[in-house]
Amino acid sequence: MARKVTMQQIADYLGVSKYVVSRALSGKSGVSHSTKEKVFQAASQLGYFAQKNMSVNFDHLEKETASEIEEQKETVLVLMPNIRHQTKESSYWGRIVDGISAELERNGFGLVIITENTVKSIATMINPNGLLGVIGVGVVSTSLLLEVHQLNIPIILVDHEDPLIPTDTIFNNNFDCSAMLTNYLIGLGHNNLCFVGDIDYSRSFFDRWLGFRSVLEANGIFHHHPDLLTSVKFSANEDIKQQITEWIQGKPVDQLPTAFVCANDSIALSIISALDELGIKVPEQISVTGFDNIKESYQTSPNLTTVNVAKEELGKRAVAMLISRQKSKDSPTEKILLSGVIMHRETCAPVRAEKGVEHSK
Repeated sequence: MARKVTMQQIADYLGVSKYVVSRALSGKSGVSHSTKEKVFQAASQLGYFAQKNMSVNFDHLEKETASEIEEQKETVLVLMPNIRHQTKESSYWGRIVDGISAELERNGFGLVIITENTVKSIATMINPNGLLGVIGVGVVSTSLLLEVHQLNIPIILVDHEDPLIPTDTIFNNNFDCSAMLTNYLIGLGHNNLCFVGDIDYSRSFFDRWLGFRSVLEANGIFHHHPDLLTSVKFSANEDIKQQITEWIQGKPVDQLPTAFVCANDSIALSIISALDELGIKVPEQISVTGFDNIKESYQTSPNLTTVNVAKEELGKRAVAMLISRQKSKDSPTEKILLSGVIMHRETCAPVRAEKGVEHSK
């Protein structure tokens, strides 16, 4: 049997007292924000949270009054399960967490990030009395959100919403941004456009597709090609590239869309790579757009035309929503949309008629 990981082991690992570890795990005062983060990181690395029937015993600590506990709400729990590339290293999700971290620090609050996919009990990981609230970044499972909801603490969701649990949410204005991008392409003469992305993957993808389709319908444009809605899954970039290559392969250029409107930058970059290998020039023969403005979009050649999402601002505004919700718990829930900006770069060009041009492979 595996040995049980104890708070004393965490303390020894960090070179601090067991008392410090206890207070950090309970979310109570008397421990600096940086020390709390080190305690939670060490506890996660040592497997403390993964133990069955794990619980934190604070019986040896002094009892506190309700008012004292209220004053100690100085930690925010961030849920970011890595179920769709949602990590701090991501060019998208990581920048949102940066915004959350910066705004919490500015307001004097601590930050604890949970990336576990199968958390058994939030209440056993940290004392809810010590939490200001919870911020979910990206998709968080309904079961986990239900568990947090039962703790009766505020929940803010970034780039996600759950139909079963009423929470405050914050998104980029995906519908309007996608509509603006599609109007831009139509202005360049494109009327043969294809959306690429799995609309069941996220609410953001679905809204981007709706914005795209609404503009086509408003302009009386009918599809020459079905949108690639479910065939292109958001997985490894090489998988996307292979799927796109198989879809394009063997078709003359004049039988392909004149523009691919992609649900995000990763898909767009994979399409550009596939087109390049098939001998199709971007943007001379086909235009491509992305969404999100991750760093890779402007570090490649040609630079990707995309929509800039204010990623750090999404994180900062989520913290502001949490603080506001803490002060007015009975107010109606809110959904905030932040505007995005089109980044006009090198992967879009006016339509050029090129009949009968075929590519190899």
